[in-house]
Formats: sequence, C-alpha cells, structure tokens
Amino acid sequence: MAIELKNLTKRSEDYSKWYNELVVKADLAEQSDVRGCMVIKPYGYAIWEKMQKVLDDMFKETGVQNAYFPLLIPKSFLSREAEHVEGFAKECAVVTHYRLKTNETHDGVIVDPAAKLEEELIIRPTSETIIWNTYKNWINSYRDLPILCNQWCNVMRWEMRTRLFLRTSEFLWQEGHTAHATREEAEKRAKLMLKIYAKFAEEYMAVPVIQGVKSETERFAGALDTYTIEAMMQDGKALQSGTSHFLGQNFGKAFDVQFLNKENKPEYAWATSWGVSTRLMGALIMTHSDDNGLVLPPALAPIQVVIIPIGKSDQMPMLDEKAAEIVESLKTLGVSVKYDNADNKRPGFKFADYELKGVPVRLVLGARDLEKGLVEVMRRDTLEKENVSIEGIAEYIKNLLNDIQKNIYKKAVDYRDAHIYECDNYEEFKEKVKNGGFFLCHWDGTEETEAKIKEDTQATIRCVPYMYEQTPGTDMVSGKPAKHRVLIARAY
Repeated sequence: MAIELKNLTKRSEDYSKWYNELVVKADLAEQSDVRGCMVIKPYGYAIWEKMQKVLDDMFKETGVQNAYFPLLIPKSFLSREAEHVEGFAKECAVVTHYRLKTNETHDGVIVDPAAKLEEELIIRPTSETIIWNTYKNWINSYRDLPILCNQWCNVMRWEMRTRLFLRTSEFLWQEGHTAHATREEAEKRAKLMLKIYAKFAEEYMAVPVIQGVKSETERFAGALDTYTIEAMMQDGKALQSGTSHFLGQNFGKAFDVQFLNKENKPEYAWATSWGVSTRLMGALIMTHSDDNGLVLPPALAPIQVVIIPIGKSDQMPMLDEKAAEIVESLKTLGVSVKYDNADNKRPGFKFADYELKGVPVRLVLGARDLEKGLVEVMRRDTLEKENVSIEGIAEYIKNLLNDIQKNIYKKAVDYRDAHIYECDNYEEFKEKVKNGGFFLCHWDGTEETEAKIKEDTQATIRCVPYMYEQTPGTDMVSGKPAKHRVLIARAY
C-alpha cells in the first residue's frame, strides 16, 4: 500500500482517474467479472453499514418501519403507470426462463427452451409497482393509513458506462414507500424525508447540500414533484445525493388502491417514495479526499483512531500494556479504535496505509516519548502532528474527532460557496461552466430552454433551490420573463 500510495494520480492532473484509483487502492470496492457490477470490499461495506445504521434510526424516529418486497416484478405491473414504465424501460433486466439444463456434450449448461415463463419478470429497477400492488391488500379504510414502509435492498438498472459507487448496474440503496389519506400528509412526508437526507449529509457525512425541487423534465418517472439534495464535488460537478418524490394518486389509481375516507366515500391513496444509495459513498470520497488518499468524517469512519507502536522487541510489552489502557479509555467514550502491533509490517508502511484509508486520528506510541509521558497525534484532515500528554488522552482525542468533523464540513462549505455564481449572460455562462461550479440563473420555465442549455453545455437544471431568495428576472437564453433562479451545473 505504501508504494501504491506514491502512484496515486493527483486530483489536479486527472480527477476522474484519481477517484477510480482511490476507490480501489483504499480497499473500498473493485470491479466484478459481472459486467457493470461491483464488489464492495469489507472496508467499504463498513462505511456503508455506518450510513445504514444512522439513516435507519433517523427513519424510525419518524414512524417508518422496515419491510421487504420481491426482487422480481411481473412485466405487466410496470405497464400500469405509463410515465413510470417509460422512464425505466431502457434500463430493465428481464428474466425469461426459470430453468437450465445440461448441454448435449455434457460439458456445460444451456437455457431450457421448455422452461419459458408465461410472463417475463423484471429485476426491480425500483419497487413502486410491486409495493403498490401489495398495498392494495393492506388498505381498505382511512384507519389503515398512513403506511410508512422502507426497505434496504439492491436494484438493477442496466448501465452502459459504469463507475464504482457512482453508477453501476446493480447498486445498494434504501427505498421508502408511504401511503396517505390526504395530499397534504403525503407532501409533508416527502418534504420531511428530504430534510432527513440533508441533515444526514451535513451532520454525518460533512457534505453541504442544496435542497430544492426538480424541474418537470428532471422529475422521477411518475412523480408530481421530486425534491432533491445536490452536493458539489471537488471538480465543481454536482452529485444528486438523495431524492424524495411526491407521487400524488398516480400509483393509487394504477393499482386501484382505494379506501373509504372519513366521510365514508371511496378515495385513492396518496403516495411518496424516497431513496439514497451507495452513490453516497462516491459523494463522501469526492467531497473530502486529497492526493494522499481518503479523508473520512469521524462520524462515519469504521476506525476513528489507529494506534501504532514504535519500539524494540524488548519494549513491546510495555507499549502493548499502555496501548491497552488507551484503547479501553477510548472505547468507554464510544470511540472506535484499532491497535496495530502486527510485526510483519514496518511503521512507515502502516502510516501510509492508514493515511490512504482516511483514518481520522493516528497515535504513535514511541518508547522514548512514553518515558516523557507523551504520545504523537496526527489528524488526517490537515496532516498536522503534535506531541500530547498521555494523561487525559482519551478526552483529548474525543474533542479532536469533533473538531475534525467540523473542520472538514467547513472546508467543504467554503469550497462550495466559493464556486457558486450568479449569471445572467449566456455566453459568459457557456464559458464558465466548462470549469465547473454551481450557477444561479433565471429560467423561463420552458423545456425548450432547458434542452438548449443541456445541448450546448452538457449542464442541467439541478433544482429550484430553497436557500436563495427568489426574484423575477429575464431568462439568459430566451430573453423571456423568468419567475426565479435555478441551480445549473454539470453533474455525475
């Protein structure tokens, strides 16, 4: 690892190559022999597990319960909501047969032509259809509502160009699906989940996000409104990091999910869906990491502190004993810590490896320092080192982890805010957007203008942002009146 670290491409030279190398060299994931799919390695999965745990708790605090629905969806289900099927049709993987058989030469297997399914099954690209077909059996009266379900699962969306975590054919995610008695309840839930995603991104991932609502063109297929959080990566591109959808009664009508309301009259249920995926791993990597490797926020780091001893063999028992004391005191404070006293790797190799993997704090226990009552502490976010008294070291580390969490968030906010521009001149916009950044531009609300921007610049309207004061103006492309400024950027 120490040798590989020296070969990590610099962000300034090739940001995309830097990212691809870092994901592999930091032991997060690797390409699978199955085209478009990835293997998430234990270290990468440990980060995803921490994300899952935090989000799951946040969901459950709002009354959400976990459930599980089938991986395979009858093709006819996808046909029931026209806009939905059109949005996903080109990405669907289809199961046509249910059996294999040995070939004639008995050295392999073939699909048994006699085992053709009467109706093809779709590997779920998302689960609205199968879930709403199920909800039909659960909902009869307003007393059965709301239903607040979430599932942690995998989905399949066939991709031609893949990139680890950011865009793969199969990926892991959570998808929440709720049913409500009124439009107001459903819209309130959709907006609440967006706030939860934003809180998680900022307080745990240390990734600042802009909340907003998508344009009609960029909405989720079958939604009346899609709410989004958009994050800026270090190359100035946007990454859609979570979405929540108000689906109206579209799926209630498509699957005939009716209930008797308080007036004893039949009404179709109102729906939301919302999700985040392993794409968040990409956001985490690209927002904080540097030319030395990963920089992980302490709140999500699998190992928050690593302790490395340096001493002669006869000094090791003393170092092991002192390390055990520090480990115990850190664990008592809820800090995850690893003591690496393996004798098959040199200290310099270990330093480089844990730096590459983004461990927030490194303690070096040296025999000489220990005699003076000191320990060397290095923080990964700034690479600064200092010698600290071993007395009260656990409290010191706990406070340092909090400081690192705040510091990397502030650094990300400062970078983003320095790369947000108001722009009213289209020629200027076309030139500047090549270098990345978020652009606040007046938009006339038409699909034609939106399509022209995308065709000319590869940039898209990310959202109508909530955090900026909206004032009327003139569209920079069409010259027509515009009600508000939208956020435009090139995106992953």
